[in-house]
Amino acid sequence: MTAPERVAGEALPLVLLSGGGGGAKLAGALSAVVTDRPVIVVTNTGDDFEHLGLLICPDTDSVIYAASGNIDSQKGWGRAGESWEVFDTLSALGGPSWFQLGDKDLGLHLVRSDLLSQGGSLAQVTAQLAGRLAVPTTLTVVPATEHPVRTRVQTAEGELGFQEYFVKHRCEPVLTGIHYRGIEQALPTASLAALLEQYGERGFDVVLGPSNPFLSLAPILEIPQMTKVLRQRARCVMAVSPIIGGKALKGPAAKIMTELGLTVSAQGWVEWMRLRYPDLIDTWVCDETDRALFEEGAAADLDVRLAQTVMSTPQRAQAFAQWLLEAAGDNA
Repeated sequence: MTAPERVAGEALPLVLLSGGGGGAKLAGALSAVVTDRPVIVVTNTGDDFEHLGLLICPDTDSVIYAASGNIDSQKGWGRAGESWEVFDTLSALGGPSWFQLGDKDLGLHLVRSDLLSQGGSLAQVTAQLAGRLAVPTTLTVVPATEHPVRTRVQTAEGELGFQEYFVKHRCEPVLTGIHYRGIEQALPTASLAALLEQYGERGFDVVLGPSNPFLSLAPILEIPQMTKVLRQRARCVMAVSPIIGGKALKGPAAKIMTELGLTVSAQGWVEWMRLRYPDLIDTWVCDETDRALFEEGAAADLDVRLAQTVMSTPQRAQAFAQWLLEAAGDNA
């Protein structure tokens, strides 16, 4: 398709689709390096669940914490400098202790629930929380949908909610399938649609972050109309591989690929994504480690870019974020 023209002096927005983990880390890096370009981070809501009477939004919160400099960099989730007095009391009283909520994190969930009870939408409340935690104004955090979408995992031990599978059972059950309850009735968040419409005349760039394709990206991309909305006016769509050297740096992506009979490699990821989302992705970003997989014409029909994608330090994460911004510009 013909790329929308850029208006002189106006920077095109970057739309990042993100789960937690690598996607949140990339969002944090972008928030540190972007100065004159709007960044819209669309967060996975399939992980959201109700716990202790509160709505917990793990991936959205990870992005907010990362972009505001409040994330626990060692764990890759939760708040830095966290304390656990409420959780310890909860456990001592026989409450559900399989899902850890730190004191600071709990405070955010309480405020979210209060704002929602006052009639705020999830997108409005997310924007308020991002502002109160001082997420840079160049970055907007938007949940993918307002409609409850819940990732459900079929395993050899029966069906599990995502958090049960991921946290309570530590991804140990053999996975046989995944579905996203409620997704058929979902629509992209109204504020997201409005933002994309606002920028659509000039176009925008889209990046699928290095998040789990089954658990983090699919609950976004499979919302009805989502890929159409993105593809219709995107100048380019780039996808960053979460598989490096035949492994996932964190999380169960490689395990899931094995259990679904897929080849655990960056090339296997490309093949699955192409089949699942045909005609969506223009450029595939893989780590330098996997150069041999794409040499000698193995991907002659694909635009594959190789980079140092491992965000092991803030400096490396920011260098990769800057590389991505420049690579998106090369697609103009």
